[in-house]
Amino acid sequence: MSAPVIQISSLSRRFGEKNAVDNLTLDVQAGEIFGFLGHNGAGKTTTVRLLNGVLEPNSGQVCVLGLDPQTEGPAVRAQTGVLTETPSLDERLTARDNLSIYADLYNVPRAEVPRRVNSLLTEFELADRADEKVGGYSKGMKQRLALARALLHRPEVLFLDEPTAALDPVAARHVHALVENLARREGCTVFLCTHNLVEAQKLCDRVAVMEHGRLVALGTPSDLTRQYVKHLDVDLEVDPIQMELALQTLQEFPQLVIRPPRRDKELLSMTLAGRESIPELLFILAQKGLRVYRLAPQEANLEEVYFALNRGAQ
Repeated sequence: MSAPVIQISSLSRRFGEKNAVDNLTLDVQAGEIFGFLGHNGAGKTTTVRLLNGVLEPNSGQVCVLGLDPQTEGPAVRAQTGVLTETPSLDERLTARDNLSIYADLYNVPRAEVPRRVNSLLTEFELADRADEKVGGYSKGMKQRLALARALLHRPEVLFLDEPTAALDPVAARHVHALVENLARREGCTVFLCTHNLVEAQKLCDRVAVMEHGRLVALGTPSDLTRQYVKHLDVDLEVDPIQMELALQTLQEFPQLVIRPPRRDKELLSMTLAGRESIPELLFILAQKGLRVYRLAPQEANLEEVYFALNRGAQ
C-alpha cells in the first residue's frame, strides 16, 4: 500500500486553555471519502486549517501529500481544495467571473482558464445561468458553484466542511453525487467534515468521530456499528395463524429478546441482544412448530454509534 495522503501524529492545538484538537493521530488513504464527524466545536474546522497550513499546531506532526503544512503551506494549498460551510462568493459577479478570478488566484494557466471554467460550469449544471449574477442563485446553486471553485486547480485532496448544510434534499443529493464521482471516478481524496450522520453513512469509506477535540472512534461505518451497537432490531414474519403463539414464545426468552415484540400487521418487530441471538431464536421458533417466512435484521447505523459513544463519555 502506498503512503497515506494525510498523516497526523499526536496533533494538538490550543486556544487559550481550550484544547480544540487534542493529541489527534490518524491516516487518510488516497481515493478515500473520509468522514470527520462531530458536533459543532468538536475540532473539525480547526483540524482542516491545521492540515492546510492556515494554523500552526502547538505540538505533533502533520504530512499532507508528502509535505509539512507548517513549513510548506503554499505548496500544500496548491494541491488541496477547500469548501467551507459558508463559502464566500462575490454575489455582485456572475458565476463565470467568480470562477475566472479564482482561477487566476490558483495560478491556473491563463490559456486554460476559459476551457476549465466552461467545463466546471457544465459539470455542475450551471452553464445556462453562468452569466447571471450569483446573488440571484439558490442555496443549492451557490453551493455547487463553491464546489466548482474548489476544484478549479484540480486538487488531489478536497476538504469539505458541512457541504450540504441548509440545502434542500434535492440539492443535497446532487452534492452527494458530485462527491462520489470525484472520489470513485477521478481518484480525488475527500476529507468530509460533517455532523450529518446519514450523509456520512451514505458517502464515507471510513469515519473518525471527534468529541471535544479528541478522537473517540475510527473505522468503517460497519466496523463501528458492530463494535459499539450491541443490540439488533429485526422484523419477523410467521404464518398469520400462528401470530399469538409467536408472541407468547418470544416473551419467554428475555435473554434473547431484550425489548418486547411489537405487532405491526403481518410482522413482529423486536430488539435482540445481538446478531449472535439469531440462530438460537430460529431454533426455538422451529421447536415450537412456528413457520418462519422471513427474519430481516435492521442494520445499525452511525447515528446509533454516535449516541452510544456519547453515553460512554458521560
